[in-house]
Amino acid sequence: RALLCLGPVYLAGYLGLSGSWVLLALALWLCWGLNRRGKRDRLAAAFALLEDEREAVCRGLAARNLPAWVHFPDVERVEWLNKVLVQAWPYFGTIMEKTFKEVLEPKIRAKSVHLKTCTFTKIHFGEKCPRINGIKAYTKEIDRRQVTLDLQICYIGDCEIHMDISKFNLGVKGIQLYGTLRVILEPLLTDAPFVGAVTLFFMQKPHLEINWAGMSNLLDVPGINVMSDSLIQDFIASRLVLPNRITVPLKKNMNIAHLKFPVPQGVIRVHLLEAENLVQKDNFLGAIRGKSDPYALLRVGTMQYRSKTVSRDLNPIWNETFEFVVHEVPGQDLEVDLYDEDPDKDDFMGSLLIGLVDVMNDRTVDEWFPLSKTTSGHLHLKLEWLSLVNDQEKLHEDKKGLSTAILIVYLDSAFNLPKNHFEYSNGECGAKKIKNNKYLKKTEREPSSFVLLTVGNKTQKSKTCNFSKDPTWGQAFTFFVHSAHSQSLHIEIKDKERDSALGTSVICLSHLLKDPNMTLDQRFQLDHSSSDSFIKMKLVLRALNVEEPDPQRVKAGVNASKPGPVRVTEKAGNQQKFVSPPQVSKVPPMSKDSAAPESLPKKDSGEDLDTKDSSAAPVPSETVPGLDEAEGKQNAERVPPSALPSGAAAVPTLPVLQEMRLAPSVTSLGSLPSSCFELSSSNLDIHNGTEMPLGEIQLTVRYASIRQSLVVLVNGCRNLVPSSNRGVDPYVRIYLLPDRRWTSRKKTSVKKKTLNPQYDEKFEFFESLENVKKRTLDIAVKNSRPFISQERKELGKVRIDLSQEDLIKGFAQW
Repeated sequence: RALLCLGPVYLAGYLGLSGSWVLLALALWLCWGLNRRGKRDRLAAAFALLEDEREAVCRGLAARNLPAWVHFPDVERVEWLNKVLVQAWPYFGTIMEKTFKEVLEPKIRAKSVHLKTCTFTKIHFGEKCPRINGIKAYTKEIDRRQVTLDLQICYIGDCEIHMDISKFNLGVKGIQLYGTLRVILEPLLTDAPFVGAVTLFFMQKPHLEINWAGMSNLLDVPGINVMSDSLIQDFIASRLVLPNRITVPLKKNMNIAHLKFPVPQGVIRVHLLEAENLVQKDNFLGAIRGKSDPYALLRVGTMQYRSKTVSRDLNPIWNETFEFVVHEVPGQDLEVDLYDEDPDKDDFMGSLLIGLVDVMNDRTVDEWFPLSKTTSGHLHLKLEWLSLVNDQEKLHEDKKGLSTAILIVYLDSAFNLPKNHFEYSNGECGAKKIKNNKYLKKTEREPSSFVLLTVGNKTQKSKTCNFSKDPTWGQAFTFFVHSAHSQSLHIEIKDKERDSALGTSVICLSHLLKDPNMTLDQRFQLDHSSSDSFIKMKLVLRALNVEEPDPQRVKAGVNASKPGPVRVTEKAGNQQKFVSPPQVSKVPPMSKDSAAPESLPKKDSGEDLDTKDSSAAPVPSETVPGLDEAEGKQNAERVPPSALPSGAAAVPTLPVLQEMRLAPSVTSLGSLPSSCFELSSSNLDIHNGTEMPLGEIQLTVRYASIRQSLVVLVNGCRNLVPSSNRGVDPYVRIYLLPDRRWTSRKKTSVKKKTLNPQYDEKFEFFESLENVKKRTLDIAVKNSRPFISQERKELGKVRIDLSQEDLIKGFAQW
């Protein structure tokens, strides 16, 4: 072993190579060993989870290793199905061994002359079978004639497959596979077998990790391993990841074309506007922090776009628009990743995951989204759901250059293609004399053809059908159309072996407009080919329609369809903050002198305020203020300068305060007791001779289903009771009971020397709606006192039982 290690060193010196070659080889060998050990460790950890799931969960493994039923209450455990798989796995392994030997091995040998010696020396699928960590069934969101299931597939296999090719041993020793497999049973029938067909596909690219054996261990060498893994994942994605799917008919004479290639459910238009407070990634000499050069990667399924890079800016403005075809809702999500562009390796700056179900229901969502997996940063997106309609009136050309329609091409097959481009020329036989017999044999072969489809500046390529004059592709393609009256679909069939054109065709999209359904399903004559050469396709044109949001429907997201924060630059410094314009018509403005409230303004209609009903507590606005830290720009324009105090919150006038002492706000509203947040004394020892509350706090609480989080906005407090003559420095502390951990505590900033602090700060608790409904919100207003001071710290507190509230609708109350 020592000779084998020192041999390359001696050989390098003997050949006169420099020492840098030895160091490079040593670095590659160390990295290869590190990769191998890492794979073995990950496989061992996965096996440990597979052996005793309960013990692994109790030990608190990383969240990415936990099964789906731990995170999502609507995912069901199917232990009975896993027991069936364990029982049937040995028989499945026997069938697969026979398939490898009798079917796969002959096909590999026929591929190439160099593969004629291919032989499987060992095929063993191991004792570990695939496991289903959970199943989610959809019933309300789908058609009644189908059943849709999402299976959380987890395969941690100890299989061993070895293959010899020309005395080289290649093999696999262990596989890990994680992914969500969607199974659609459609259509449901009234006679046996009760299901017409089964459709299978992965929602996203599955995570795949292969532990190689033999000579294929070279694929673990740094640089090569990334390339090999991506090639394998791309191969799986081209066949099993949306929009690709496998449809198996269960009943004879079942037409599965509309099941294999369904019309997409819609288009999501993403306006990437801007970001704020991104993390600093660039540094100089590892110490001096600089700015970043951010860009965004946006993905829906296998479609991915990259934004432009904004140089040296932590608050970049992109103003770019991207469009994605959505095939499955629910199921597909919008993924946004931010990176800092660097010459060597781009640094990760945060990510965002948005469920498209809520966007489809809300039609338009305009929000600031907090970035996850990072310390700070928000992203401003405007999302529009475009439905596909069969209406030619919607096909007007967009002035901004955006798409107005979508073209769906179902590429079926071709008939009687020429063997080569010499055989036919413009429909006439053009015989060519070829002297080279070797090339003549090659031209007499059947063509291996593929199709290039082009609309505008976008070209898509089909798969290759080998050695056939009548190839069948069976693929679907989608194109965005800007002007259906002037654009065309260009088709070119080419031979892979000789890269020559076997036929072309140009179809004007205006022909589709002559059909009432904007659909063509026929054979099209090929130009520059034989007179009887055709290509069979189905073309479907659909207009993109932005529907108006339903005003009666409660938005699923927080402050959906409202503009983002309004930037206000402070005069005292260069920092920027975001403020919310207050509700002018509900709370009267406060003068600069906080001790002397202004007189109560009258309504525009001239009617006086009803002090008996509305003076005890102000009536909440119909809109939820400041939930995304600001109202819209239109509201900001209507706010007079007096309504934007610099240092004090808006408080009621003196008559209103007297009325509050006589009638508490709880009895005046009376509808939702927990919506009126009066600060109680709790365990405080205060004897002021009255039962007056210790002040009020204004909160906005709502559940954001898009982000799966409870959002609590602390607007401000008023009429706090001072704890000393020197004044108080109040702040607000929030717990989501029963969790009282210090790490889960939320805390606002401290406002100096005021009894009417204005915060406008937002906090989020990332929990499912079912869990939030079981919790209690504990809010306390505290005084930031000196460490050795004897002053009272807690100024008041309130608890809100969230099980009694409509969190999706939300509420904003004092």
